[in-house]
Amino acid sequence: MTGTVTRRRHSPAVYRRRRLVVLLGLLAVIGLVVWLVVAPPWRGSAADGPAPVASSTPTGDPVATDLPALESDGSAATPTPGPSDATAAPDADAAAGEGDAPAAPSAEPCVPGDLLVEAVTDKTEYAAGENPQLSIRLTNNGDACTLNVGTTGQVFTVMSGNDTWWKSTDCQAEPSDLMVLLEAGQVVTSAAPITWDRTRSSVESCGGTERQAAPAAGTSYHLYVSIGGVNSTNTAQFLLL
Repeated sequence: MTGTVTRRRHSPAVYRRRRLVVLLGLLAVIGLVVWLVVAPPWRGSAADGPAPVASSTPTGDPVATDLPALESDGSAATPTPGPSDATAAPDADAAAGEGDAPAAPSAEPCVPGDLLVEAVTDKTEYAAGENPQLSIRLTNNGDACTLNVGTTGQVFTVMSGNDTWWKSTDCQAEPSDLMVLLEAGQVVTSAAPITWDRTRSSVESCGGTERQAAPAAGTSYHLYVSIGGVNSTNTAQFLLL
């Protein structure tokens, strides 16, 4: 005779405990997902670190730099401070903020024989209506030295033969000094050229008096320059057409 096995039913309390365990497990999983989304553990290490900073590779001293520029409308030459990469005395206004006096360049004055001063024009021929642009190029062929390259020591002279037609100092206003340290082999050039308006200058014509126009039609002119008391070793020849 075969016996019949009767299964024993669990009490309702057992089923309630099982459902509670499953529910708690589900809530734990949901909580873990929410935490990973809202506050991922990897975020703290990145946020606590310093922000990236752009960096640049330092460069060496420049070989060429700029001289202060003279601005001229033909009737007057007004000095304007030009940027200079040569080692110069610190700006007085900037130094005043720190309560320190500006320091002067530390070197012996330049020897004129070590300096090469050249007159430069932007063209060799100028058509009617084109005004010559005049510049200075200075090369230090000696040891490091100091030189006043300010507008007080810059002179541009335009001549035709022995006739002086234009001189930048005739109507120059408020010239300024600028002591710079020129490194050995350093080349400096005008920050901006000055313009000759193709007229004859004189100290009497600075107030806007009408001035004589320079002859053209192929007339030859020469630019002479001087800076810091050193004259150019060349002249820049050009034609007015």
